[in-house]
Amino acid sequence: MALFGLGKNKDAVSEAVVRAALAALLDPELGQAFEGKRVHSVEIKAGTVSVHLRLGYPAAGVREDVCRQAEAVLRAVDGVQVAQVTLDWVIEPHSVQKTLKRMPEVRNIVAVASGKGGVGKSTTAVNLALALQAEGAKVGILDADIYGPSVPRMLGAEGGQPNSQDGKTMDPKVAHGLQCMSIGFLVAEDNPMIWRGPMVTSALQQLLNDTNWRDLDYLIVDMPPGTGDIQLTLAQKVPVAGVVIVTTPQDIALLDAKKGLKMFERVDVPVLGIIENMSLHVCSNCGHIEPIFGEGGGAKMAEEYGIELLGQLPLERGIREQADGGNPTVAADAESTTALLYRGIARKLAAKLAQRAKDYSTKFPTIVIKND
Repeated sequence: MALFGLGKNKDAVSEAVVRAALAALLDPELGQAFEGKRVHSVEIKAGTVSVHLRLGYPAAGVREDVCRQAEAVLRAVDGVQVAQVTLDWVIEPHSVQKTLKRMPEVRNIVAVASGKGGVGKSTTAVNLALALQAEGAKVGILDADIYGPSVPRMLGAEGGQPNSQDGKTMDPKVAHGLQCMSIGFLVAEDNPMIWRGPMVTSALQQLLNDTNWRDLDYLIVDMPPGTGDIQLTLAQKVPVAGVVIVTTPQDIALLDAKKGLKMFERVDVPVLGIIENMSLHVCSNCGHIEPIFGEGGGAKMAEEYGIELLGQLPLERGIREQADGGNPTVAADAESTTALLYRGIARKLAAKLAQRAKDYSTKFPTIVIKND
């Protein structure tokens, strides 16, 4: 919060004038005017204007800039001597599949999926979860890849099974501030899961429902690649608010990504956007930039299907090294260009979700009709 003393005239200023001035300010991710519920409150006392702005998504990375811009707008209003602007956010639960109810301790489940392996989906999912947390949200991550769990290694959370207070449910492990759960916590890292489809889908449901998640704004689900049993189980039995598709610019990867996108559309799970990973390779020696896997593929796919390209991420050795070392980029090098890219994508993702219909099911009373 900043204070600006101004030498303007001391004529009284009205709330309507203040709100009209703020309407010239745009939401940093959605490009919509700061009006209505975005201007949560306005208080005017003897030339001092205090404004409380509110978003529906976490935005710690742009909070100072937005407040500074709002204060500059208010300084131009006649009658304002001192301007005080604060900004916060309230993350609401959003609607899920019509036949399902959301989990009581998880406001929004967001799946991170890809049509094929090798596109950096798990690395992206882990860094997205950390980015949402850095932006000010309470976040968990579920590793839904039963055959090849990688989240424990990426978060440096290997070793030791989760605690259980009652022998029936498990407490999530916490790594880098994230609540996390994975089959990798329950079996040895080199132990192959030789299971058929029904066993795999049952394991996914148990990992989700038997974990004592605590007051999460977002639960990121790192999906296995493909469009098989786990994807269908998630679409049919897990209350998902939205899905993000990860791809590379390569034509082969895009073909499979399109199949994944169409599958989620058919089962009424909204696709919030596309993340193009490995867009450019930056040489660690000379800094030369080269589009090894082609270029423009993610943008073309987004345009073709009428969805948003949430962002593009580079192919960098450091991203791989940090994930392999259990200290992902957003945690390891929070001020780096790449970490800020992840945070920008996380804000866009959360903002897209904030535009979707809210889930009000828990706010209505249960009506019981009795016959006398």
